[in-house]
Amino acid sequence: MGPDSTGMTPGADAARFWDEHYRVPWPTQTGRANPVLAEIAGGLTPGAALDLGCGAGGDALWLAGRGWRVTAVDISANAVRRLAENAQARGLHALISVECIDLAEDFPQGSFDLVSAQYFQTQFALPRSRVLRTAAHALRPGGRLMVVDHGSTAPWSWNQDPGIHYPTPDEVSAELALDPARWQVERADMPRRDARGPDGQTATVIDNVLVIRRTAA
Repeated sequence: MGPDSTGMTPGADAARFWDEHYRVPWPTQTGRANPVLAEIAGGLTPGAALDLGCGAGGDALWLAGRGWRVTAVDISANAVRRLAENAQARGLHALISVECIDLAEDFPQGSFDLVSAQYFQTQFALPRSRVLRTAAHALRPGGRLMVVDHGSTAPWSWNQDPGIHYPTPDEVSAELALDPARWQVERADMPRRDARGPDGQTATVIDNVLVIRRTAA
């Protein structure tokens, strides 16, 4: 695993793991966006959006409900199938295109006004910086890449390693090494918020937020 990778178990079957994670059906009315996405995208003019690692699809449904045309991708076939079903049930299927893609091997076609990478972190090997650089190049001029990472360990996290290092927004930006003449960092901070876990437990967590705007083609 090289320096451009994240994850602790190279060669593990990530698709099988995430398929099992999303095996249980998600409610058809799901549509709750991640808080930082809602905060930032709520003030943007809808256009074409790419949701990297869409998971259960709450972000994609939220964006489509506000007029965005969304391409949602995930390594889990179960996740994208559930999202397609939920989009159909909510009458948003014309605005959401779903693709089952291993982003370590492939990247969706198209250009976008917004690329959202919400908690795009995994215990499996992933060339994350390469994927995010590709995403930055897929932006249209004026478009934004939004990277929201875990900045602390929630009690319900799958990774309870006390020695884990969460890269800061500045560290993530440096790893991407984008030309400042073409991409501008609009936001790089580490806000705290109150979060709720899958069993209703609560905790204060840190989000590492990086927003990069493409200023030139």
